[in-house]
Amino acid sequence: MTKKHSYKVYINKANENWIIDRVRKEWIEYKNPHTYFKQFADVIWVLSPWTWSKLNFEKYKSKKIICSIHHIEEEKFEKNDYKNFKYFEQFIDSYHVISLNTKKQLLKYTDKKINAIPLWADQNIWFPIEDKYNLRNKYKIDKSSYLVGSFQRDTEGLDLMSPKLIKGPDRFFEIVKNLNLIHKNLVVLLAGKRRQYIISKLEESKIKYLYFEMVPNNILNELYNCLDLYIVSSRIEGGPQAILECAMSKTPIISTNVGIAPEILSPESIFDMTNFYNAVPNVEIAYENSKELMIPNGFNKYKEMFEIILN
Repeated sequence: MTKKHSYKVYINKANENWIIDRVRKEWIEYKNPHTYFKQFADVIWVLSPWTWSKLNFEKYKSKKIICSIHHIEEEKFEKNDYKNFKYFEQFIDSYHVISLNTKKQLLKYTDKKINAIPLWADQNIWFPIEDKYNLRNKYKIDKSSYLVGSFQRDTEGLDLMSPKLIKGPDRFFEIVKNLNLIHKNLVVLLAGKRRQYIISKLEESKIKYLYFEMVPNNILNELYNCLDLYIVSSRIEGGPQAILECAMSKTPIISTNVGIAPEILSPESIFDMTNFYNAVPNVEIAYENSKELMIPNGFNKYKEMFEIILN
């Protein structure tokens, strides 16, 4: 076994102010094995594979290279991406995926080792807040409102109107419409960029909503804590991190069977569009399952992955 911290990991940047850059930043901040220079690395971790053409793998054949695959849209992948995937695979020593669901997909396309390890999350950012009453007052939310949340983008970037169907905004809206018949005081709480599709559907149906476009994580954690229910209605996901953030903040959540949902949530909290009305949040099970992904525990399996590939 490699001696602890006797190796260095280079993590490529995405420069997109997205989850990839947050993961890279936290890995470095918590003093995990790291170098800013590829030439000094023992392991190159291609955390954002859509940028791999910039890495010049030919130059770094002597390095061990691990590539993360976050999710696979199989039809699009086979039509547009498979050729590039097979070219770059000659340089890859092993793959990393953030859910067992993605591992099942990737097994169709490679014989190389696949490490299934969810991304960690910082429990100092995502945590439960007991005083829900004052929290809702802070954001001028009526205490009697039934508050349903979605903080994931739902709209394609090209026209800012078309639904991003893999995220299931059409499904989210269908569920909300049904909940609106049950809860006359329903309000939808939205956050994040590209929410135009959902907003237009809510306005057409005269369903109340509140929108916080881009807020810092401390406010986002407070918004999670205001909710009665968070819904992940996606068709395809890598994570999403919202599942882990809800789990750590003890936010009631239900989800389709995507990404890490079956690894974090109770089976009773997972739905499809034929039975969503029966899905039941279980915050205690979700919280317990999230503990091993809290910092620093969430780093451990990554360190094991790097140590194994170097031996």
